Amino acid sequence: MNLNISITPGLLLGIMALAGIASYQFYKGRKLNLYLMDYYLRSIEEVVKPKDKDYVWLGGYIGFRAEYKVDEDNLRKFEYTLTLLPRQSILYFPISLLTSRHDKLYFVVKPYSKIKREAHLIQKGYYRFKPKIENEPLLQRDTVEVNGVEYEALFEKRRDLSLLQEFLKGFSRPSNVKHISLTPSTNVLYVFMKPEPETIGEDVGHIVRFTNEKLREGPFSS
Repeated sequence: MNLNISITPGLLLGIMALAGIASYQFYKGRKLNLYLMDYYLRSIEEVVKPKDKDYVWLGGYIGFRAEYKVDEDNLRKFEYTLTLLPRQSILYFPISLLTSRHDKLYFVVKPYSKIKREAHLIQKGYYRFKPKIENEPLLQRDTVEVNGVEYEALFEKRRDLSLLQEFLKGFSRPSNVKHISLTPSTNVLYVFMKPEPETIGEDVGHIVRFTNEKLREGPFSS
């Protein structure tokens, strides 16, 4: 079979233009993602002040995972994972805006105090597939509103729900927070949120204060 494919000057020009745009987007997107990774890392470290730290590169320009040993006040370990949109890819970036929607930051905070009861606040309509919660059948349910955004609440005691609501309200932009929880089985505070460079220091400071003050003295640990 003979395939007679002719490349016209117009088609060649189009291919060259697309290659040029893709190259420009790659270097521009890579530079922005590297800047964001460096900025978030420095901003978080400045607040947490870890005594020891370890990083795992997630590959390419996607992000990284950090583990901090803090050993101060009520804060034993502070871990987080940053995943960024693929801004360097002109083809995949638009798709990721539909699937991932935004950059993501996952905090796992390990206090010295013992978390006695489980509680969750999950932004309604955010998850396409609801996260698995081990003891979900045993938890009470309610819907609460924080700054005009509805959250599904799962909890053992209502006073724990009130404290989580106050914690959520303390973020710079509560709507950026998609899921917060306290889990006795792993003894962790979990926060999943959309990060923003201009507010990251304020939000991390809020998480640290909550751990040092409310988790040590509040109803979660009694």
